[in-house]
Amino acid sequence: MRIANDVTELIGNTPLVRIRKLASAGGQPRAEILAKLEFYNPAHSVKDRIGLAMIEAAEKAGKIGPDTVIVEPTSGNTGIALAMVCAARGYRCKLVMPETMSNERRMLLRAYGAELVLTPGSEGMLGAIRRAEEIVASEPRAFMPQQFNNPANPDVHRRTTAEEIWRDTDGKVDIVVAGVGTGGTITGVGEVLKERKPGFQAIAVEPEASPMLSKGTKGPHPIQGIGAGFVPEVLNTGIYDEIITVSNDNAFETARAAAREEGLLVGISSGAA
Repeated sequence: MRIANDVTELIGNTPLVRIRKLASAGGQPRAEILAKLEFYNPAHSVKDRIGLAMIEAAEKAGKIGPDTVIVEPTSGNTGIALAMVCAARGYRCKLVMPETMSNERRMLLRAYGAELVLTPGSEGMLGAIRRAEEIVASEPRAFMPQQFNNPANPDVHRRTTAEEIWRDTDGKVDIVVAGVGTGGTITGVGEVLKERKPGFQAIAVEPEASPMLSKGTKGPHPIQGIGAGFVPEVLNTGIYDEIITVSNDNAFETARAAAREEGLLVGISSGAA
């Protein structure tokens, strides 16, 4: 019988789909473009993978138990993933995020039973990280997975995302384009596929308004989920071959076009990539 024991067993093995209309805008497409539909994960984003991986790694290491409070700074999707995993595993969850994050994300987090702490939007993710660290320091039962520093983040993409892409393309993948938030996806996928296929390229995407990777500068922007304003510890900065900066308008419009022309209702960071 194909029956999952709990919702976390449904994470991963997301499908690939051809992008046809957007790829042919302005003429014949010069390449076959595929999108990996991470919204097929139970909490609807790629962050489900790291949410589960970080909790499982902490469980195996004996760092968390039944009375642990999971505390994490998040711009949204990692928090949603952690809230889902914590609900399934029975952990209390407290999430810290900039007040600029959308109301929809806040509602999702609370729907999973998570407690929410908001920090000034002007402080960005660094402000959320500082507040989360203060909470952990004052709460003896607290544990912070630290998605920006946790090796379980890129490791789960090595073990799952990269292998799925390789399997489902029969090894014909030439380029992967990924928005950089924590950097876990592009690091894990890039490391595996570069080792496996000579000539493979990994392309990093970041906000034009906060080009930390390409220019070393940061700024406020509305492309939630990427462009944290610093270089994450888990990001392998030697793995990507090119950095593309995307304007706010371009990210929004491409996300809208994906819905109108491809039937894919995706977020702003997907529009950027």
